Amino acid sequence: MHAILLTATGAPDVLVASEVPAPRPQAGEILVHTEAIPVLFPETMLRSGTFPLPVEFPIVFGTQAAGVIAEVGAGVDPALIGQRAVVSSNSFGTYAEQVCVPVETATAIPDGLGTAEAAAVAMSGSVAIPLLETARLTGTETVLIEAAATGVGAYLTQLAKEYGAARVIATAGGAEKALQAREFGADIVVDHHIPGWTEQLREMLGGTTLDVVFDSIGGESALALLDLMTPLRGRMLSYGFLSGAPAQVGAMDLIMRGLTLIGCSGPDWLAGVAAARAAALNRAATGSLTPLVDRVLPLDQAAHAHQLLADRAAKGTIVLRPAGA
Repeated sequence: MHAILLTATGAPDVLVASEVPAPRPQAGEILVHTEAIPVLFPETMLRSGTFPLPVEFPIVFGTQAAGVIAEVGAGVDPALIGQRAVVSSNSFGTYAEQVCVPVETATAIPDGLGTAEAAAVAMSGSVAIPLLETARLTGTETVLIEAAATGVGAYLTQLAKEYGAARVIATAGGAEKALQAREFGADIVVDHHIPGWTEQLREMLGGTTLDVVFDSIGGESALALLDLMTPLRGRMLSYGFLSGAPAQVGAMDLIMRGLTLIGCSGPDWLAGVAAARAAALNRAATGSLTPLVDRVLPLDQAAHAHQLLADRAAKGTIVLRPAGA
């Protein structure tokens, strides 16, 4: 079976195409013939070593895939065979022509939704929905969505007003992505590649404040944003580290401003994300959420895909396709 091995942590070239034994489903598992494998930003951080990996190398890399259920293990309904599904793996293994996962990690792909589109929307769309639910918007809030042209931010921007945002302010990297964020529904866009972009945002706000910040950048900019937020009721939902570090915000920074920081991570959060996956796929199938596929590359080009993400060159999800899929 053709697969992509993570041979060590480091630059994208640690991802190496190889032949490995095909897996077989154990009790409670399904075997999926993969057709579309999303390359996810958290995977790039795992590959680089930003997040420690307690594994012995080499391993077949990857955490999500979409394809057709081809075989089931003991205790699994054989009627699932032939159905399309998006699957996730806590033990990696999805950058491959076949993968075995517990059946409960599978979410059926609705009719009318392409497999590549399902792979693209599955993670980011299913993160956006619980973020908006957690924000508890009431119809009056001004919200800031960081990195609003791609990934989770793009789906947040598409859905924010439906969930109760009165005004959507977005950040995006460069003119092309800024245009895309506006097309998704942002009222104002600031370029977060410009040094001191938070001061530019202050000028754009014109004395008004941010009620909710969806923080995917983290790092030092999160602290700078606190002074632009609404005292006593402003809330920051921290869910990403595009800067390479979590939000550099301490308890006293929040206490002295009467603000709330909500950490959107951990097992309970991830359980909510998994529960939202079907809703995200159904929205994509019915057209209320637009899947973002930047490009489809052969599986062998996994390292190139990771380099494109590192260079911020993608305007959507890069999908890998095994030969013959």
